[in-house]
Amino acid sequence: MSFYFILIALIGLTVFGFYLGRSRSLATVGGHANKLHSRPHYYGYFVALWCGVPALLVMGAWLVFQTSIVEMVVQADLAQSLLIDDASRMSLVMNDIRNLASGNITSGDITADVQAAADHYVSLMNISQLAQMVVVLSLGIAALAYARQRISPNMRARNRVERAVMVFLIICSSIAILTTIGIVLSLVFESYRFFEMVSPIDFLFGLEWSPQTALRSDQVGSSGAFGAIPLFAGTLFISLIAMCIAGPIGLLSAIYMAEYAPPKVRGTVKPLLEILAGIPTVVYGFFAALTVAPFFRDSGSLMGLNISSESAMAAGIVMGIMIIPFVSSLSDDVINAVPQSLREGSYGLGATRSETIKKVILPAALPGVVGAFMLAISRAIGETMIVVMAAGLGANLTANPFEAVTTVTVQIVTLLVGDQEFDSAKTLAAFALGLVLFCVTLCLNIIALTVVNKYREQYD
Repeated sequence: MSFYFILIALIGLTVFGFYLGRSRSLATVGGHANKLHSRPHYYGYFVALWCGVPALLVMGAWLVFQTSIVEMVVQADLAQSLLIDDASRMSLVMNDIRNLASGNITSGDITADVQAAADHYVSLMNISQLAQMVVVLSLGIAALAYARQRISPNMRARNRVERAVMVFLIICSSIAILTTIGIVLSLVFESYRFFEMVSPIDFLFGLEWSPQTALRSDQVGSSGAFGAIPLFAGTLFISLIAMCIAGPIGLLSAIYMAEYAPPKVRGTVKPLLEILAGIPTVVYGFFAALTVAPFFRDSGSLMGLNISSESAMAAGIVMGIMIIPFVSSLSDDVINAVPQSLREGSYGLGATRSETIKKVILPAALPGVVGAFMLAISRAIGETMIVVMAAGLGANLTANPFEAVTTVTVQIVTLLVGDQEFDSAKTLAAFALGLVLFCVTLCLNIIALTVVNKYREQYD
């Protein structure tokens, strides 16, 4: 039986348990719901939870361990001609057996022993799926019957259901927290391995980035220089250009839409502006590579300047256009959230509309505006596709916006593309770059929270 058939059957059984528990609760009091401790539907939820949750847990555990156990049994029953001491070659044999069992192409000839092993694999999987259906549905039915017998007028069904929901919410929150901790620990441990090979001083303050490490002592062209200053400088340079575009345009457009624009204009302009946020970044990359970068190159040629076809200026301008909605939309919402009483008080004291905006509305909305700018900066720092297509891969330390540069995120992608060995400094450098990027983002968030808390206290 397929997974979806078992899942649909279990869902149907759970829905049946809900209606059975609801009707059972009403039957215990002769249809008078006011004699029950909880509302009738809570009794239905109680039975449905007992019916569905244990069965789903068993089903999930079965799916996790099913393939591993079946492969262990198949490998233990392999013919002598297929048994190999080498673990990597044995893995290839098992991969051929799995592919043959699922109807895919194998890497070698199909022998009688391989065919027999694949047939055994298919047979065990069918038996496992049948056993899974029997166990899961039997457990669901048994739990349904048990929960139905527990129903009584004095049972606190609402409390138990809410407690179960609370446990579910705590588990979801814990998963989010544990995921964050896992990400941080993975970065820290892999970065520690990298810093055992490369000095942190050389990495953080080195001026040359060439992560091609030599495999032999006589190999040429693999210096293994891991100075990340060009990457940090390129990231900040492109982000600065992007924010010089997105910051003023986004904030001024938000002020216009919130304070000056008629309702019809606002209703038209704001959705059109927010469409920019829905355009895929690869489209922005094409626009930068095929339109903006050639424009700068051709314009420079007319003026006798040598401008690269891949430049920080092209990537920064297009990235700034991309993040305008992040600044404008959030700033517009924050400005509209400023109490009308502040505006009226300012007008009552004789201030003009522009003075009210500068001295009352913007200071009151500053926490939200700072949050919008921090979000835009984080988005700019983490952008990859536009930089790859418009700024290039060259790790150049330059202040010329018309030269090619690269960023931290681009180098992380470059280092991890393809089959990599996670025991070389070249690959582990990606984790060190990720750790630095994480620390920079964390510092930006701390700064934003500090500003937000300071001005929130002032205007609360």
